[in-house]
Amino acid sequence: MKEEYGRRRGRYIAAFGLLVILLLVLLACNFGIGSIRIPLADILRSLRGLKIEAVYENILWQIRMPRAIAAAVLGGALGLSGYLLQTFFHNPIAGPFVLGISSGAKLAVALVMVFLLGNRVSVSSGTMIAAAFVGAFVSMGFVLIVSAKVNSMSMLIVSGVMIGYICSAVTDLVVTFAQDADIVNLHNWSKGSFSGVTWNNVAVMGGVVLAAVVMILWLAKPIGAYQMGEGYAVSMGIHLPLLRVMLVLLSSLLAACITAFAGPVSFVGIAVPHLVRQLFGTVKPLIMIPACFLGGGVFCLFCDLLARTLFAPTELSISTVTAVFGAPVVIAVMLRRKKGGAG
Repeated sequence: MKEEYGRRRGRYIAAFGLLVILLLVLLACNFGIGSIRIPLADILRSLRGLKIEAVYENILWQIRMPRAIAAAVLGGALGLSGYLLQTFFHNPIAGPFVLGISSGAKLAVALVMVFLLGNRVSVSSGTMIAAAFVGAFVSMGFVLIVSAKVNSMSMLIVSGVMIGYICSAVTDLVVTFAQDADIVNLHNWSKGSFSGVTWNNVAVMGGVVLAAVVMILWLAKPIGAYQMGEGYAVSMGIHLPLLRVMLVLLSSLLAACITAFAGPVSFVGIAVPHLVRQLFGTVKPLIMIPACFLGGGVFCLFCDLLARTLFAPTELSISTVTAVFGAPVVIAVMLRRKKGGAG
């Protein structure tokens, strides 16, 4: 028993160490690599408060650092949102993008921004998050209604995809027919991008995500009981209706925060929990929650680096890159489930 515990503990430490190292390396790469390369020595000097070339300093602190930190924070939030949804529905391919939650948030943000910008009213970060949360929550409501009507999880996923297509189609219409030059720029956001993030945005998203992560960690024990089955959870004194409401609210809030600042980002919420589960070899919430956050940050930093540099100066949408790496993971999960069911 002690040997088994020691092996598991060693695996957890090694896996967390790997994720932290990857996160730091990718942050450094995102800070330094671009149309203008900033040497690592200059990055370290600037972080220590020493003077470097003005051009390097401006690019580093005003463009690349807030973007990279946003990718890490929002990627972590997306990984956590997917983990909560997979736990809630007991379905390995549930995620904010697949279930149409991200698309609902995108539609709400687009409508609010078009209306306010069209009337020359500035849009704050809090307003965008609030609008995205309403859209995500409404979409989640439709998904819950469908889940109560159908017994097949495949039908639930198909329904979520259809909700997502409807919301995306309406959003595209709104963006396409917008006349104001500032509103037309929503087109890039609607495809998914971490560009244009400011330090003010980082502060707001950091506060929202931190509060959500603290709440999720506080729910780690009830989530662990829920994973063992509803009957077991009830026997442990867990208030299931309240737990379900909390899972819905927190997953919707995280998906809303991502969509408000970066638009819809596909497949991260599905792929990251599976990759993390394989890396750690456990489903314990106290391990999975921080691991999914770190894994999501690493995944999005890597994809954003490719989106910026692969075909520079042309920048790809972040969803294009995340789909390339995330979709194969989803396919592998579905094939494994089919093989397991056949056996």
